Amino acid sequence: METAPAIRSIVAPIVAVVDDDEAVRAALDNLLQSLGLEVSTFASAEAFLASPVPASAACLIADVQMPGMSGLDLQHHLRKAGNGVPVILMTAFPEDHLRRRAAACGAIGFFAKPFESNALIVCVEGALHRHAKLCKDQEGLS
Repeated sequence: METAPAIRSIVAPIVAVVDDDEAVRAALDNLLQSLGLEVSTFASAEAFLASPVPASAACLIADVQMPGMSGLDLQHHLRKAGNGVPVILMTAFPEDHLRRRAAACGAIGFFAKPFESNALIVCVEGALHRHAKLCKDQEGLS
């Protein structure tokens, strides 16, 4: 008799989007949902952290410059807390020092707004594969 697949394999991965610009959140929500992904959007890093989503997100897309906690600070906070969710950062001000800092903190993507949808999709797919591999590796350790 076959066993039922693990719930993780039948539930769409959650992609969290954190951006203070409502239009960007809506556009990314539409794009990612069109790919069959579950999307949770937040207007601030603080709202994201106050939700249950950080524990279950398979990918985080965050704006670098927001009021309050920046996307870079959010990434640092998550890493410090032991959350290895793959992070993709985006900004309207793509300065080299920000790109270097994002890379040093482990961001898997850094996009200048406006960006090409297909490039972001490729990056999100890479993030989801990385997250799935991490989950599989952790299950193997248990």
